[in-house]
Amino acid sequence: MTEEWIELPHRIYRKDENGKVIAEISFPETSEGTCTIKEVFFDEDYRTLEETDAMILRAVSMIESRGEKVNFEHPYAKKWQSEHCK
Repeated sequence: MTEEWIELPHRIYRKDENGKVIAEISFPETSEGTCTIKEVFFDEDYRTLEETDAMILRAVSMIESRGEKVNFEHPYAKKWQSEHCK
């Protein structure tokens, strides 16, 4: 993939060269100072575990850099949390 990540306060996504969203993670603020990863999407034509894991790490880093806590609601995000967070 050659497109860059687009970072918004509660969403990170990437589009292909035609403007189609091919990867997205959303993490709305669900309570004061806490964001919850609710959606993790990667188009199957572009999906790799490394890219998906990197996208989750990017979201977690963004949330924590703001001094907020992260909740993991999406099933893959929960799996990622069990493997990467202490």
